[in-house]
Amino acid sequence: MTDTMPEADGRRTPWHLWVVGVVSLLWNAMGAADYVLTQMRFEPYMSGFSEAQLAFFYGFPTWAVVNWALGVWSAVAGSILLLVRLKWAFWAFLVSLAALIVGTIYWYGFTDAYAVTGMGAAIFNGVLVIVALLLAVYARMMAKAGVLR
Repeated sequence: MTDTMPEADGRRTPWHLWVVGVVSLLWNAMGAADYVLTQMRFEPYMSGFSEAQLAFFYGFPTWAVVNWALGVWSAVAGSILLLVRLKWAFWAFLVSLAALIVGTIYWYGFTDAYAVTGMGAAIFNGVLVIVALLLAVYARMMAKAGVLR
């Protein structure tokens, strides 16, 4: 098995770009689904949360909901841009990371998020930050290597 696959433009794309791109798209699509189902207040999805958690999620100020949307949809865009090998993937992932950091600071610094959602959610939020950072770094590396145009 070769390390790269030829593309129509003569450049070589590492096999791992396709793996990272597809896995990141699936990962970020789950975040997008969570956002949409929460904003739609989709009962089958939201029924797994306590009343306190629902009040917390539905009580976000408009700017926080917009920030959440920006983070989610820029992450999805970053994954798609990575798969089509465009340098803009880095910037999309960077916007997503910034929005996630702003949201995390708000949720855990200015609300009772920890008390409402618990340690598991806090740990998962940390994982989200790490994954977002790694995706931005990966896209930057692929851009510098000339894989993304």
